[in-house]
Amino acid sequence: MRPAWRAILRARHPPPAACRPPRCKALVHAARHASASRAAVGTSIPVQLRQYQEDCIQSVLSYLNKGHKRLGISLATGSGKTVIFTQLIDRIRPRGGEANQTLILVHRRELVEQAAAHCANAYPSKTIEVEMGSSHASGLADITIASVRSICSGNRIEKFNPSRFKLILVDEAHHIVASGYMDTLRHFGLLDTVLADCPALVGVSATFSRFDGLKLGAAIDHIVYHKDYVDMIGDKWLSDAIFTTVSSNVDISRVKRGAGGDFQPSELSKAVNTDQANDLTVRAWLSRAQGRQSTIVFCADLSHVVGLTNTFRRHGVDAGFITGDTAKADRAGRLADFKSRKFPVLLNCGVFTEGTDIPNIDCVLLARPTRSRNLLVQMVGRGMRLYPGKENCHIIDMVASLETGIVTAPTLFGLDPSELVENVNVEDLKNLRHRREQEKQRLVTSEDLTLRQDKPPGYHSSTVSFTDYDSVLELIDDTSGERHIRSISQLGWVEVAPSKYILSTNTGSFLTVEKLDDTLFQVRENLKAPSKAFPGGQKFVFLRPREVARAETFLDAVHAADHYASEKFPRVMVDKNQAWRRAPASEGQLAFLNKLRSPDDQLTGSMLSKGRAGDMITKIKHGAKGRFTKIEAGKRKQKREALKEEQLEVVRRREHVKAGPLID
Repeated sequence: MRPAWRAILRARHPPPAACRPPRCKALVHAARHASASRAAVGTSIPVQLRQYQEDCIQSVLSYLNKGHKRLGISLATGSGKTVIFTQLIDRIRPRGGEANQTLILVHRRELVEQAAAHCANAYPSKTIEVEMGSSHASGLADITIASVRSICSGNRIEKFNPSRFKLILVDEAHHIVASGYMDTLRHFGLLDTVLADCPALVGVSATFSRFDGLKLGAAIDHIVYHKDYVDMIGDKWLSDAIFTTVSSNVDISRVKRGAGGDFQPSELSKAVNTDQANDLTVRAWLSRAQGRQSTIVFCADLSHVVGLTNTFRRHGVDAGFITGDTAKADRAGRLADFKSRKFPVLLNCGVFTEGTDIPNIDCVLLARPTRSRNLLVQMVGRGMRLYPGKENCHIIDMVASLETGIVTAPTLFGLDPSELVENVNVEDLKNLRHRREQEKQRLVTSEDLTLRQDKPPGYHSSTVSFTDYDSVLELIDDTSGERHIRSISQLGWVEVAPSKYILSTNTGSFLTVEKLDDTLFQVRENLKAPSKAFPGGQKFVFLRPREVARAETFLDAVHAADHYASEKFPRVMVDKNQAWRRAPASEGQLAFLNKLRSPDDQLTGSMLSKGRAGDMITKIKHGAKGRFTKIEAGKRKQKREALKEEQLEVVRRREHVKAGPLID
């Protein structure tokens, strides 16, 4: 079956043989004015922009007029990102009066087809070509839509002369720091030292962040417009949503992680693709969403798709699936039937997370856990588009074990991932977050913020609670502070203070991740080097700490630090799972620790591993004694405040008049 974009462009712009390279399948423009041809392919349909879309375009133009070159647009899934960037093409003036070509970069076939269809409708008089697979563009068209993989293949990029281009558009721009994109941007003078006469770059994404800690700032300088799904729902540009979380009790603590930090699909599938888990998933859907007409289900891998599809069918539910291996004709047919609501449940794994327009979806079933907020947003976003008769979209999240650093639907609203909710809408979640924040504020006074609080996830108290350490030895032996960071990192981070973590190396150098304020985390490198005052190298000093990264979330800060550490330090010295960490503590480690202990309470190699001893030494070197003193002072302060509160309560009772005995 010939792709729709190819049929449209061939009918509208048949390629003249004189312009086409030998054996080339480029779709080169030759305007056809015959009315019969117009009737066959349709005429341009005027696009009526929504107000926020026009505001977004004006923001881009304003920044370009100020001389900025590398811009980003952050818009929720379903907001019409493709409409915005195609409309931008004619709004941006030719560079130097002559450079008037546009390149649209995408990473998936579906996005190529979407962009080609939009451009063909918006610009019937422009030449539009596709660079993808066996389709080779000439490099001379007004608009070229290119697969980043194809344009970087061999020397295909060389035919695109940077001096002829005014605009580079990147869809799903959270991928922009991948090597293929970076090579393309470098070709157009948009990397390293940005050239003054280079084309403008505009990247569009619903998830402008990287799960692997890589900095998008390497390619994008300014996010010039942002409107997230909460705003869009509130303004009625997206469908309302209701959320239900279901505790699946699936143990994913041993599931390995991939290079990007999320779970390996095959390993994850072994944990979630069980008869018990699949049965619970289907029963949850039957209980909460059986009346929904179009449910999309996200699975871990192909075997999970098959297993869960069969479970739906055993329960009498007509379920179909589409995977990356589904033949094009079958895929088109099933998708058309699903859009026509001929069957209620469509399962997939990784096919419909990006570049998908199925507005009739009124239920999203998250049958696979994830550690990636981006992936979670993309999956939830599949159900956010408006559709006639669609009141809302029901998001059902099958929540697995929390110790692994997963993100869940409530985390999108700033709530704890352990928060279980049922049939709550966006306003409910916003109000719940507000109440949780107020409760947290009541936990501590401004002077108590640095004190250690030992509480399980989701627990809240109206008073400060302290972990009772009888000595500094108990403090350094407490590993509860490392539990969270080691659930999201493979490295041997150690908590040395509340919201401050150290990653040490064998050279004495170390990294820190520290919370600066409520919305900012900092990663710093502390290098140990020989002192110039002692040429023999017998004395060492720490150089001035150097900032490596800043991040708005703890998760992003840790991923950035991990990425830096993996390039800077030997993996064998910082990985928490290295074999040496399980060996008995060394004599030097024991001697250091035993100096703090009484003669009759000495540690031996059989009592302590090298890794555990190293963690305890790190805590001592980074202020465990002072921290213990501060905790003790905090406990004394708490007792004084409790006594003061009791005295005030006595006064309140005396002031309260009621029938009965008077208070002495």
